[in-house]
Amino acid sequence: MSLSKILSLIIHASMDTKRTLFSNAIVLFMASILFASCCGIDIINQTHFISDSKNESLISSIGNFKLGFFSPGNSPSRYVGIWFNKVSKQTVVWVANREIPLNKSAGIFKIAADGNLAVVDSKGRTPLWSTNISMPNANSSAKLLPSGNLVLVVKNNSDNSESIVWQSFDYPTDTILPGMRFGLNRETGLNQFLTSWKSSDDPAPGDFSFGLNPNGSPQYFLYRNLAPYWRGGPWNGRSLSGTPDISTGVKSNRPDFSNEAGFLNYSFVSNKQGTYITFYLRNTSVFSSMVLEPTGIVKRVTWREDSQDWALFWLEPDGSCDVYANCGSYSICNFNNAIKCSCLPGFEPLSPHDWHSRCVEKRKFQCGKGAGEGFLKIANVKIPDATRTRAYTNLSLKECEMECLRSCNCSGYASLDINNEGQGCLAWYGELNDMQQYTDEGQDFHLRVEAGELAAYAKNSSKSSTATNWIVRVIVLFAIALLLLFVSIYLHSRKKRARKGHLEKRRRRELLSLDPENRMSNSKDLTSAHECEENLNITFYDLGTIRAATDNFSSERKLGEGGFGPVYKGKLSNGKEVAIKRLSKSSEQGIDEFKNEVLLIAKLQHRNLVKLLGCCIEAEEKMLIYEYMPNKSLDYFIFDQSRKASLEWEKRFEIIMGIARGILYLHQDSRLRIIHRDLKTSNVLLDEEMNAKISDFGTARIFCANQNQANTNRVVGTFGYMSPEYALDGLFSVKSDVFSFGVLLLEIISGRKNIGFFKEDLSSNLIRYTWNLWKDGNALEMMDLSIRQSCPSSEVLRCIHVGLLCVQDCAANRPTMSEIIFMLSTDTTLPSPTQPTFSITRSQNDPSFPAIDTSSSVNQVTISLVDAR
Repeated sequence: MSLSKILSLIIHASMDTKRTLFSNAIVLFMASILFASCCGIDIINQTHFISDSKNESLISSIGNFKLGFFSPGNSPSRYVGIWFNKVSKQTVVWVANREIPLNKSAGIFKIAADGNLAVVDSKGRTPLWSTNISMPNANSSAKLLPSGNLVLVVKNNSDNSESIVWQSFDYPTDTILPGMRFGLNRETGLNQFLTSWKSSDDPAPGDFSFGLNPNGSPQYFLYRNLAPYWRGGPWNGRSLSGTPDISTGVKSNRPDFSNEAGFLNYSFVSNKQGTYITFYLRNTSVFSSMVLEPTGIVKRVTWREDSQDWALFWLEPDGSCDVYANCGSYSICNFNNAIKCSCLPGFEPLSPHDWHSRCVEKRKFQCGKGAGEGFLKIANVKIPDATRTRAYTNLSLKECEMECLRSCNCSGYASLDINNEGQGCLAWYGELNDMQQYTDEGQDFHLRVEAGELAAYAKNSSKSSTATNWIVRVIVLFAIALLLLFVSIYLHSRKKRARKGHLEKRRRRELLSLDPENRMSNSKDLTSAHECEENLNITFYDLGTIRAATDNFSSERKLGEGGFGPVYKGKLSNGKEVAIKRLSKSSEQGIDEFKNEVLLIAKLQHRNLVKLLGCCIEAEEKMLIYEYMPNKSLDYFIFDQSRKASLEWEKRFEIIMGIARGILYLHQDSRLRIIHRDLKTSNVLLDEEMNAKISDFGTARIFCANQNQANTNRVVGTFGYMSPEYALDGLFSVKSDVFSFGVLLLEIISGRKNIGFFKEDLSSNLIRYTWNLWKDGNALEMMDLSIRQSCPSSEVLRCIHVGLLCVQDCAANRPTMSEIIFMLSTDTTLPSPTQPTFSITRSQNDPSFPAIDTSSSVNQVTISLVDAR
C-alpha cells in the first residue's frame, strides 16, 4: 500500500472520532514515522543515532550520498563511511574510524554528550573516533549534505541561529569531491592532505599522501613515506604547470577522455585567507571524484551509466618522467625520447653511466655564469620545483631577467601568469629539479647560461635555419614529383580497397548467417546481427594464404581429424607456425561450433586459453586458425606409459592450477560468463613450456550476469566428464565445469582415464575407485607410480580431496572455481566429501540412458593443437 493511501486511511479514521487534539497528534506522529521510513533521513541529533545492528543510515536530501556502516572488500571489520548512493559499485569517499575499526556489527554513530560526533560500540564506552573539537554548547546536530559533506551544526541558544563547527570536507581521507576546497586554510592553519588506504580491504592510512606544499610558490605534492613522489607544479594563471591536462585529459590521450573533456571546471585561489583548489561539475547529475589509490596513483574517475563502472579520466604519475626528479638535478625528462633523461644546456652528467643521479655545471663560476651570460628559452616544459622561488608580481619578463642577473644564485625565471604574458614572473634560486618536456600545453622556462652556450645555440640555430631552407626546397620538389605518382596509386588502391572491404563485410555477414539459431542470444554484446558485425574483431585469412601455409593441405601437414574435420599444421609467410582447423563439408554440427567458437573465443584473452588468430571463409571452405602448440595435448602425455614420466608432480600441479585459472576466467573474470561444457584432457593443450591452455569452445555457452543455470534438450560433451544433472536432465551451470575439472584433476594425479576397468570391476570408474581408496585411508594408492617418489604426499592428498569435492553428485555441494584455487593454494581446512554415486557406464543402447549428442563426445583422437571432436 502506498504512503498516500496509508495517510488517507489514518486521516479518515481520525475524522471519524471526536477530532480531538490528541487524535490529530497521533495522525501527525504516525505520518512522520512513515515519511522517515519511506524517504530516509539526513540528520542525526541528541535523540536520534545510527545503529549498525539495525542497518540504519543517513541519505542526503537528493539521494546522491549515503552514510552508514560498511566492511571494505573482504574485510570483516566495520567502519563508518560515506559513499555514492546511486552508484551500483559501492565507492567509499570518506571514512571516520579508519584507524580503529569495529570488530563486529555492534557500532553506533551518534552525537555524544559533549555535542561531538562519535563512533562507539554498543556498550557506549570510549569513542573509537570523535570530531573532538571544543563545542560552544551541546545543542548540536549533524547533517549529510547533497554534496557528500557531513557537517556538524551548533544552534545558538540566544537567537536560534546555526553555525557549522566541523565538516568532513575539511578532513578528507583519500577522495576529493566536487565543491570541496582542498588546500591550506591560513586562518585556521589547517592544511588538508589525502592519505591512501593501505589496501582495498583496509582504509587505514597507507604509504602515500597528497596535499599542498605552501613553501615558495604553492604546489601540490604526492608523497611516498614523506618523500616527494610526484609534483603538480605551481599555478600559472591557467592551470597547475605540472598538470595541464587535469580538466581535459589531453596528455594521457585515453579513448575514454575524448567524450568527457570539458565536463568539469576548477579554480585555484591563493590569498590571505588561504590557498586551495576546487573542482566544479558542469553537469551536476554526473558522479566524479579524485582519488588517491593505495598504489600511489592520483586519478579522476567518472561514473558511466552505460557500462555501470568508473571510467578513468586523468591520472598521475603516468610514466617514469612524472616521478619526482627522476633524472636528477639540472636535467629534463622527455617521455618521447628513447633516452629519456638529458642535461640542461651548460650541464653534463655527474656519472656517464648513471643518468638518474644528477647533472653538474660544465664550468664553475663564482657568481652566475660569468661575463656575457644570458638566458636560453626552453619551450613547452613542466617548470622546475618552485619550492625555492620568489614571485615578482609587478615586473615584466625583461625586468625579471635583469632582477635574476643581479643575484649570483638565480638559475632562471618563468612567467607568473601565462594568461597575461609579460606581467609578473617567478625566479628560481638554487638547484633546478623535476623538469619535463611536453609536446604542447607546457610553459616557457628561461635558463641562465654562460656566453659559450649562447654562442653555440646561435650558431646551431643559424646552421639549422640554412639547412632547413635547403631541406624545405628538396621536400617541395620531391613532394611534387611524388604527388602525381600518389594520385595514380591512390586511384588504383581505392578501387582495390573497395573490393577488399566489400569482401571483408560479406565474410562477416556470412559468418553471422551460418547458424540460423543464434547460440549467442544471451550475450548482451550480440543482440542483433548488425551489432554482431560491429563487435566482431577478428582477422580473416585468404584461402590462398592458408593453402600456401599447409602446402595445399598436404597429408604430411595433417595433425589429426575428428568430428569437426581435419587439423593441419601451417606456417604463414611471416614464419609464424599455426594450427588450422578445417570444417568438414559433411559436418552439420561443425557449422554451429565454427560460428560459436569464432564469436566467443575471439573476445577472450587469457594465458591459459588457446588463442584464436583468425578464420577463413571462402567458397565452401570454413577454417579456424590458432596458435600452434608444439607439445600437443595433455592426454598425449598423461595416458602414455613412457611419456607420462616426463611430467613430474611439480609440473602436473602447475598444469592443474593453470586449468583452474583458465576456468575461473571463463566463469568470473571475463566480460562474458562462459560455460565450456566439454573440459577433458584432450582439450587441454600444452605450449613450449608445458603451460596449460584450454581449447575447443565449439559447445560453450554464454550466461547473462544474473543467470545461474540453463537447460538444453541437446546434451553435448564427453562420457566420463559430464556432471549428473547435465547428462541426465540437460541442466548445466558453472558447477558442470567444476565436475569436469574434478575428473581432470583425478586423471592427472592417477595417470588413468575416468572410464576404464579397475580391479576387474566393469561397473567401476576412476571416481568410484578413488572414493573406495579414500574412505579406507589409502588414497595415495591411486597416484601415478611415476611420481610417487618425487611428490609431497600432503599436497597430493589435498588435490585428491579437492577432486572428490568437485565430483559430488549434487551441484550445490561442489565448490566454485575461486574456492578451488583457494583450497589448492592454501592449507585451509577442507570440508569432507560424500560418496559420489553417479557414473556413466551403461551402454548407449540402454533405453533408460538419456539421449546424448555424440557428435562431439565419442571421438577421442588426439591432435597437437585443437581436439577435433
